[in-house]
Amino acid sequence: MDQITLGDVTITRIREYYGPVDMSPDTFFPQSPKEAWEDNSAWLTPHFLDAGTNVVHSAIQTWLLRSEGKNILVDTGVGNHKERPYAPVWSHLDTDFLGQLARAGVEPEDVDIVINTHLHVDHVGWNTCLDGRQWVPTFPNATYLIPKEDFDFWNPENGHEPVLGRGNQNVFEDSVAPVHRAGRTLLWENSHRIDAALRLDAAPGHTPGSSVLTLASGTDRAVFVGDLLHSPVQILEPDANSCFCEDPARARATRRTVLGRAADSNALVIPAHLGGHGAAEVVREGRKFAIKGWAPFTPLTPYTGRS
Repeated sequence: MDQITLGDVTITRIREYYGPVDMSPDTFFPQSPKEAWEDNSAWLTPHFLDAGTNVVHSAIQTWLLRSEGKNILVDTGVGNHKERPYAPVWSHLDTDFLGQLARAGVEPEDVDIVINTHLHVDHVGWNTCLDGRQWVPTFPNATYLIPKEDFDFWNPENGHEPVLGRGNQNVFEDSVAPVHRAGRTLLWENSHRIDAALRLDAAPGHTPGSSVLTLASGTDRAVFVGDLLHSPVQILEPDANSCFCEDPARARATRRTVLGRAADSNALVIPAHLGGHGAAEVVREGRKFAIKGWAPFTPLTPYTGRS
C-alpha cells in the first residue's frame, strides 16, 4: 500500500531514492549510543541499516497530500541532473520521480502547493527542472511554501557558514531562487494555516527555519517532521542529533517537544527519510519514546536512480 487516508486527507508516498547514504551510524548520529544500534539491529536491518557494511539506509521521498480538493507536496527530494560537487550521493540523479507522481494521478500542472520543510539539498531538488539550459519551476501553478528563516539563512548573499559546509552548494541557486524569481514563493514565519486540516509550524534546530506540518482531520492526527528524525533510533534516543543539525541543543529540545505531542495525541509521525513502513506511532517510555506501531505503507525496495 502506497496510500493511506487520515480523516478527509489522503497521503501517498512518492519514492525518489532508497538505499545507502555512505555514512555509518557513529558518523551520521555522533551522539547516539552504540548499543542503541546493536540492541535493535534485528529490526533496524535491512530497512534502516546494513548490518554487514554498517552503513545507514535512507529514503528520499515526497508525501503527496490531497486535502480540500488541492494537491500538496511535502518536500521535493533531490531532483534530476543537479550538480552537487560536495554531496556526490545526490549528484546527477536520473530518477522516474515525475513518472511516479503521474501514476499517482498528478501531473506537474496539477500541484497546488509545495511545502519545503527546510532547504537542505534533499528537500528542494524537484522544486525546479531544466528547460533547455534554465532551471524553471517544476510545478508551474503551485505556491511554494518556504520558511523565511531558512530562505534567509541559505541565501549565499547573506554569508552564513552552515554546519553542512559546502554540502548545500548550488542548491539555493538552482532549486530555490528560480521559483522565487518566478513569483511562486510564499515566505512564511512562525506558523501558516494551509486549510482546516493542515498547519505549518516553525520547529527550529536542524536548520534555523525547519518546520513541521500537522494534520488534524476528524479523530486522526499526523505530523510530518522533516529531518527532526532521520532514523527510528532517534525515537528511542531523542537526544541523538544527526551530524547536520545547525543548533544541536535546540534540535534536541524541538525533537522532544514534537515527539511528546505526537505521543500524547496518538499522531502518526512521518519523517522525510524513513525507509521500511515510512512512519510510526510513538509512546512515551520514561524520558524517552518507543515505537507503538508502524504505518501500513509497503516497505520500499532498493532504488538509487543510477544504472
